[in-house]
Amino acid sequence: MRTLRFLLRKEFLQIFRDRFMVLQMLLMPIIQLLLLSSAATFEIKTAQMYVVDRDHSETSRGLVDRLQASRRFIVVGASPSTEPANELMLARKVGVILSIPGDFERDIVRTHSSSVQLIINAEDGAAAGVTQSYAAQIITAYANELGAELTPRVSTTPPIEVRARGWYNPELNYRDYMVPGILVQLVTVIGTLMTAMNIVREKELGTLDQLSVTPLSQSVFMAAKLIPFWLIALVELTLGLLVARFVFHIPMLGSITLVYAAAAVYLIAALGIGLFISTLVETQQQAMFVTFFIIMVYLLMSGLFTPVRSMPEWAQWMAQLNPVKHFIAIMRSILLKGAGPADVAAPIGVLGIFGAVFLTLAVRQYGRRVG
Repeated sequence: MRTLRFLLRKEFLQIFRDRFMVLQMLLMPIIQLLLLSSAATFEIKTAQMYVVDRDHSETSRGLVDRLQASRRFIVVGASPSTEPANELMLARKVGVILSIPGDFERDIVRTHSSSVQLIINAEDGAAAGVTQSYAAQIITAYANELGAELTPRVSTTPPIEVRARGWYNPELNYRDYMVPGILVQLVTVIGTLMTAMNIVREKELGTLDQLSVTPLSQSVFMAAKLIPFWLIALVELTLGLLVARFVFHIPMLGSITLVYAAAAVYLIAALGIGLFISTLVETQQQAMFVTFFIIMVYLLMSGLFTPVRSMPEWAQWMAQLNPVKHFIAIMRSILLKGAGPADVAAPIGVLGIFGAVFLTLAVRQYGRRVG
């Protein structure tokens, strides 16, 4: 223990001597959290719309007014011809074209049924689907006001009434879903990258060769490299949780103690990966490239941005080997659902296995390098 204490003191002095590294570890993730939490969303706040109104009636104007009043659609132009609309769509200056036929009001008065055409830029399929959903809801509400049927066809007296209620995120706030995952991403990037570069820096400076000839055990050496970044990552998580609670007002329904317990286990796996990478490479540049490659694969297959269940079956099986995926699920379950220890025991156990495996690999690989 005395040897470990002196090594830990040496590691902390070395870390905090580099002020730029300290700022990079503590300040940059918070800035990224503030930026990514607002940018990483599939919500479409506004869409630029061009109106092709061939009817010019009070009813057609009412439909356009309803779309504008929702603040989801901003009319940037109107004409009875589709040519200017097509040109603007091609130039990406509008995302939606609303085409109203010339007999729109007449058909509603005579047959209580009519149709309108929505042309949506579907380069981004997800955004196009959300925009179409917004427009369909507004058109349906306007059809109910008129007592008519508009495309999409909606009966004014449906035989089945649907009453939807959202659990765990009743306001359907996408930020509540994203922020816990982004917190995991930032802790992973900082902890794994810094740990990977730590031993490599010792190699480049030559101090690792000096330590290898001392009677220092491999386990004590690895613990001295792991514990400082483990503690710093927990501090980073604390700062992130404070930002999530008081800046973004993310609900925290579960036990914060359970969050830290899960994070403590997860960080052993995340930092163990960094230690293992550091034993495989020779320079800090190599460590950075390898770490970013692994983290990129982890994030893409973690369910942070897209659900794992929407991936191909082979990718879903591979995702089970991803510790980031399991910790993101734990964070969302505890914070948003109020999950207890029994609910997250299985994924925490998986993280514990990951941590034991990667630390064992790191220690053995280090033994081969110095042996």
